[in-house]
Amino acid sequence: MSDVTMTPTSPSNGASNRTSPLQWVRVNLFSSVSNTIQTIVFTAITLGLLRALLGQAFSEEADWTSVSTNLRLLMIYNYPADQIIRIWVSAAVVLLAAGLSLGAWKVEPGYTVGRLGRHLVGLGLFSLVTRLLLPVHAPDTVRTWLIIIGVVSLVAGVVVQRGDPDGDRVMGFGTVLSGVALTFLAVLWLVPFGQYGLVDGVLVAESGTTVASSTKVPWTVLLIIVVASHRVGIILGRALGRSLRAALAAFWVVGPAFVIFVILRDPAFDWAHVWSTDIPIAAMFGLGGAAVLYFVAAPGKTEVARAVGAMLFAFALFNWVAAFFGWYPMLQKVRISFLIFAIVVLLVPAFAGDRSTRRRVAGGWVAAMVVFHWLLTAINTESTLVITAPPFLGGFVLTVGIAYYVMLASFPLGVLLSLARTSKLPIFRVMSTGYIEVIRGVPLITVLFFFSIMLPLFLPKGMGISDLAAVFAGYTVFSAAYMAENVRGGLQSVRRGQYEAADALGLTTVQRTSLIVLPQALRVSIPNLVGQAIAVFKETSLIAIVGGFDLLRIANSTIPNQPDFLGQKRPGLLFISLVYFVFAYSMSKSSQRLEARLKDAQAR
Repeated sequence: MSDVTMTPTSPSNGASNRTSPLQWVRVNLFSSVSNTIQTIVFTAITLGLLRALLGQAFSEEADWTSVSTNLRLLMIYNYPADQIIRIWVSAAVVLLAAGLSLGAWKVEPGYTVGRLGRHLVGLGLFSLVTRLLLPVHAPDTVRTWLIIIGVVSLVAGVVVQRGDPDGDRVMGFGTVLSGVALTFLAVLWLVPFGQYGLVDGVLVAESGTTVASSTKVPWTVLLIIVVASHRVGIILGRALGRSLRAALAAFWVVGPAFVIFVILRDPAFDWAHVWSTDIPIAAMFGLGGAAVLYFVAAPGKTEVARAVGAMLFAFALFNWVAAFFGWYPMLQKVRISFLIFAIVVLLVPAFAGDRSTRRRVAGGWVAAMVVFHWLLTAINTESTLVITAPPFLGGFVLTVGIAYYVMLASFPLGVLLSLARTSKLPIFRVMSTGYIEVIRGVPLITVLFFFSIMLPLFLPKGMGISDLAAVFAGYTVFSAAYMAENVRGGLQSVRRGQYEAADALGLTTVQRTSLIVLPQALRVSIPNLVGQAIAVFKETSLIAIVGGFDLLRIANSTIPNQPDFLGQKRPGLLFISLVYFVFAYSMSKSSQRLEARLKDAQAR
């Protein structure tokens, strides 16, 4: 089946209503004297700022070899070179899941041929204007490539637009993905970026050649994987449907953690201890807990579930008190498992039902315990990696990993806090309000310092916390408070009649909240939630202050202290600024597309 489909022509999108680029410019930018003056002034300001930025980027003092030489350092910090295959395997796993997810959920951004032509023309004009604004001492290769990119993009854009005069042909996402992959591979294999690196501390620079095969070949394989997995995801999505999407959603919750702590960290498992201790504990909580949940999830067992859950919760809290005072020994994973089990038992009446529902609840608990205990065992096991300077995560991988899991963990916590703050029960409302106001009144760096330095002093004897876990915990606690206020704004937008209608249908509080209230509240909160996600991603730069080697610290401190690049901060800082901008802009555009889709769905 072709990936290109034809959208029927209608009065709203037909050629009769389309305007040429010159007509659009005349109507939107030069329609009056006032608009003309504003266009000229803001164009001059924009060009001046672009020229100043180019002057900084290509000044005589800026040595971009410092960035090209240290790209591996910026991406993965000091991960052992002899274990670099683990980086590629991890990337392959993530991109495989990404391709399957895009196919299973049938992501179709509605990218038209006309839009592609306009983007190519815009890229061409921007490249030629940038070439004209370059400072006189900019490298000749940069000037040449800007002209080539500008001319090729302009010609390609004109050809594409003439091939589809109406501009209403929609390109399937598979076509767009394949085109982007082929373009990237053509640039990677043909453009002579050169080969740069530090070998035993000695700078090796070979200009005029393409990048090394050790980089080109893995990237080629990765792009083939993502394109092929997208096609496979479409096929499997039709056959498996909801089951595949549920499995992929579960992967995006726990999969990246396994990539980090199992593939990248490579724990040296003591299999004798695993078989004698870890597996029996996991089996006890998994199978025993499943039996209890199957019993208390039966209809009419609500009071029993609450009583059992309260006793388990009291016992779990007593275990933590005993650990703090050292009354008796117990593995930390056992204490954590008891606490999680108690909370689940208290919540399970909301999911009570027939035997099939109870089997799903019990099966989900067993799967969760298997994953949870395996992950805890991997985290608590010594790594086989030989790291010259810990931690084993750094650079771009650390930035993305921290931002991803902070957003993933703070969202449900923020939702619970917002529901508690709007609850009719005073104890929940007061506790959540106190938490939110206290956390929002403290700077993020203070929270990070507390969790990195002060928190270990309050932990039970024999229990420690790694710097990475401390940063994650502190940042999650901080972000959840802001997330809660964003969701609370959405909750306040839900009309009272929605609650009354849910009550009239006989829905329980959990059903009313999850099926009626939250979907409407979250839809309204999308802009604020995405803004919070962008802020979380950018504020990961603060982990450098508590010892993390993120993108900012490497560009600002590590590279400028290398003997070959002493004082070279400007290129690295400009490079990571571009990285932050690309990710933030991508999240913003994705939010706008999601809002547009929801608006169209609501209109239909």
